[in-house]
Order: sequence, then C-alpha cells, then structure tokens
Amino acid sequence: MKRFLTILLVSIQFSLQAQHRQWLKYEITGDIRQQDSLVFPDMSELHSFKEDLISEIHQQGYLLPEISQHPIGEDSISLVIDSGVKFEWLDLKQGNLPDPILVKAGVDLKIFQKQAFRYTELSRIFESVLTTSENEGFPFASMRLDSISEKENKISAVLLYEPGPLITFDTLKVSGDSKINKQFLSNFLQIRPKDPFSQRKINNSIRKLNELPYLKWSGEPELSFQNEEATLYLPLDDRKINSIDGIIGFLPNELQGSGLLITGQFDLMLYNVAGRGRNYELHWQRFNQTSQSLMVSALEPLVLGSNLDIQASFSLLKEDSTFLTRDFRLDFGYRLEEGSYLKFFTRRQAGDLLQVSGLEEALRFPEVGDFRFNNYGLGFDKSWLDDVFFPRRGALAKLEFAIGNKNVLVNTAIPEELYDDLEMRTLQYYLKGSIEKYFYKNLNWGVYSRLVGGLMENPNLFANDLFRLGGLRTFRGFNENFFFANNYVYLNFEPRYYFDTYSYFMIFADVGRLENSVQNLPVDFPFAAGIGFSLETGNGIFNFIYALGGSNVQDFALNLSKIHFGYTGRF
Repeated sequence: MKRFLTILLVSIQFSLQAQHRQWLKYEITGDIRQQDSLVFPDMSELHSFKEDLISEIHQQGYLLPEISQHPIGEDSISLVIDSGVKFEWLDLKQGNLPDPILVKAGVDLKIFQKQAFRYTELSRIFESVLTTSENEGFPFASMRLDSISEKENKISAVLLYEPGPLITFDTLKVSGDSKINKQFLSNFLQIRPKDPFSQRKINNSIRKLNELPYLKWSGEPELSFQNEEATLYLPLDDRKINSIDGIIGFLPNELQGSGLLITGQFDLMLYNVAGRGRNYELHWQRFNQTSQSLMVSALEPLVLGSNLDIQASFSLLKEDSTFLTRDFRLDFGYRLEEGSYLKFFTRRQAGDLLQVSGLEEALRFPEVGDFRFNNYGLGFDKSWLDDVFFPRRGALAKLEFAIGNKNVLVNTAIPEELYDDLEMRTLQYYLKGSIEKYFYKNLNWGVYSRLVGGLMENPNLFANDLFRLGGLRTFRGFNENFFFANNYVYLNFEPRYYFDTYSYFMIFADVGRLENSVQNLPVDFPFAAGIGFSLETGNGIFNFIYALGGSNVQDFALNLSKIHFGYTGRF
C-alpha cells in the first residue's frame, strides 16, 4: 500500500509539472524571416522570451512590428510577428549639448545620418554624454530626444541636454582613526576643495587607497551631496606595518673548516612618517666574516603638491677584502591609472679594488676592476594585488631598463700595458624584471610564485659589476650574495597553508639558470628546497626557514643546510 501511494504521488507531481510546460510556435515575417518551435517550463519564461524577441526586432530598426498571438489547445501558443518597415535616421542634431561635452564624450553625430534606427547606438550616446557630465561637475545631468519628427520612415530629432547644478568637492572627511594628513590625502587622490565633482576620481580614489600599505578600510566609503557640494567620507585606520627586523643565521664556517659562522641582518622600515606618505628604509647585513652591505633610502611623495614622487637611495657593498661598490640612485616616480607606476631614474655606480697586492706581476687584467658607471633608466610597475601589504591573490609585475657610459679607471697597482687593449669608455646597459603571482584556493590553501630575470651587457664587465644572487630573497639554501651573474633567470614556487590571517606553513622550491661569463664559469643551474613558517604575534611576525641548496659549486647536502629565523616587530 505504501509503495502504491508513493508511485501515485510521483505520478501526480509529474502530471502537474507536465501541465505547466508551455509550447510556443512563432514566426517572423517581412524583411526578417525566422520561425521555430520551443518549449518553456512556465509562462514567465515564455513571456521573457517574447520580450527579448521583440526587443531584438526593435534593435534592428523595425520599430512598429505587428504582433498576432492566439492559443492552440491548453498549453500551446502561436505567435506571428510582422516586422513591418525599417526606420532610418534622417539626422540627429546636437541641440543645446555643449561642444566640450560632445567632444570629451567622443560622440560623432554624423554616424546617425541615413543609418538604421538602433536603440543601442542611441543609448550608447546618452550613456557616454552622462558619464562625461558626471566627471565634469554635473552628476545630475539628464538628456532626452526633442522635436522628434518622422517622414517616409525617416526620423529626425534634436538632443535636449539638462546639466543640472554644478557640484564641487568639499573637504575630505576621514571617519576612521587614521592620523594621515588630509592635505597629503587630498593631493594623493586628486580631490581638492572647489574642484568640479568627478565620479571617475571617486572610483580611482578607492583603488588608489588600496595601493597604500599603511592604510586599511574600517568600513565602506560614503558620498553625500549638500548645498551643491560633494563630501567623500573615508573610514580609514592606520595599519601597523612599520617594522624593525633582526635575523640571525647559522652557517658552516667555510674559512676555518669547522664550527659555525653567525651572520646578522638588521632592517628598519618606516612608512607614512608624519602622516604624509614619507617612507624611510635602512638595511644592514653581514653574510660572512669580512663582507657587509648597507642600504638606506628615503621617499618624498607628491613633491610640492604635484603628482611627482622623489626617492633617493644609497647602497654600499664590501666583498671580503676584494672590492668595495657604492651605488647612489635618484628616482622620479609618477602614478598612472589602474595600479601602474612609471619612474625615471639616474644612477651612479662606483667600484674600487681593495686587495691590490700581487697585481704588479699580473699577466692579464684581473676579474675585478675600478670603474664609474653613470646610467639613466626607466622603470614600470603594475599591480593587480588584492592587498599590497599581505596579498592572497593577484599579481605584481616590475620591469627596469638602464643605459649609460662606463669609465674604467687606471689603478697604478696594475701593470700599465694591461690597459692597452681595454676600452676605457664603453656603453653599458642592463634589463631586469619580475612577476609575482598569488593563487588563493580557499581560506587555508594558497600558492606564491615568482619568476625573475636579468641581463647585463658590456665589453668590459667586471665581477664587481655583476648581479648578486643567493639568500633569503632569491635562492634559499645558499649564502647571501653567493652567486655572481651577468645573465640569470629563476623561479620561486611556494605552496602555503594558512592557519591564521598572516600565519602560514610553507614548503618551497627554487630553480634557476645563471651565467657568469666574466669569470669564465660554466652555466650553473642552482636549485633549492626546504620548509618554513611565518607566525603572527601580537606586535610582529616570527619567521623560520630551513633550506638545502645545490649547484655546480655546492653539494645538495645536509651538512650545508641553512637555517634562518628572526622576528619582525611591527609598530
């Protein structure tokens, strides 16, 4: 009995569903020839299809189709549509639409002469004009057709434009607890009091604020209009990203053959100093007994209220007792649309020999030399990251090119005849770029990957000219600045398991190709692998990495593994 009732209920349900199905047989006659038979699950779907069908006929210029519909039985409908005559534009006149709005909207009314009447083209003109108006201080503008006339299926009309009141910007309102300077924020967003309202600036400002790592949203931005003024409310909080970082590394003492060598690194990064977007950095590192590096930089954004950023940096590298390299650089940067940043820079690099004993008897020019390299270059950055500070998805691309004259200096410790076949002044250039990609599978799993490459060309390249690679930021599992290369490419691949917002476990693999033609070394294919984690604490992040690396000059062995750990304090 129970089985019989179940079958009966299913049969009734199927019967009811079948009764709700609607059949449509339609035919379009006239200039448009089309016919078909379709089935729909209910009347709403059928009605929606009919509206779309008639709208499509209208879009082709047939504005007055004749529609005939009658039922066939209980669940079928016959629809016959005579497309009728095709309407065309005789002309569309500018009317009172101002010339500046017409030009900025990119509207050419000549395209309407003796062309089929299409709603989509007319709608595109209206949308373009109104979008231009809301970016020129008239967000409440409206437009319609006036003086419409029709003769022999040809339409003539005039555009009637109502600009509405002129709206200007009021001062920005920061509703969060951020201490950012309002004048800096106004210049950065290009939203200044008394400037004409622009919806494009509003949209761009939200995107631009996402590019500032030291700010975060505490709510949704709001826009209000009052007394012909627009006020933008920005709920912003300051983000703790100023950092002081010290890392200790334990490496095998390769000079003494036993024991451990303790290396050090200190990083200080200050962002948005005084609430004006100023950034300062200091990086010091000792990666073996006799080598050290130092880098300092300062960024002054929006100089004198302009869109120009100026950044100055100085770096110094002492490589054992072999050479000393100094690098001074001055950047001029300009923010473009959609996360793009263009910069021009001038740079002076100076290399000096430190160890000259024994060179008096040299028979060939040494691999390291004294030089001065003045170069000028362009850089371009493009960001698609969801969060500049701690991205989970998106990408970041960077490209840099520089060219200039390199002068070789005479060192009196080197035999004079070795300079005879050496060009003392040559043209040198370099190109380097990188692309980072963040994949976000779900709340816990993600992948970080980075592809980096560079090349350098000059007939008189020295070892102290070359790119330096190896260490935490390039090839993990090797000492810092372990490799010299004039051409290189490498890939970092790092799956991550997130167990908190900024905390994760990870495994990684680094592979690459390095070429060092200056020292006549064979092409090297270094690789590295390891594990690690990043742990967020109350006021900073603790990092730990264990890595193994192998190359032509280092075995992939446990006794050469590298352990790096440190704590980055944020304030």
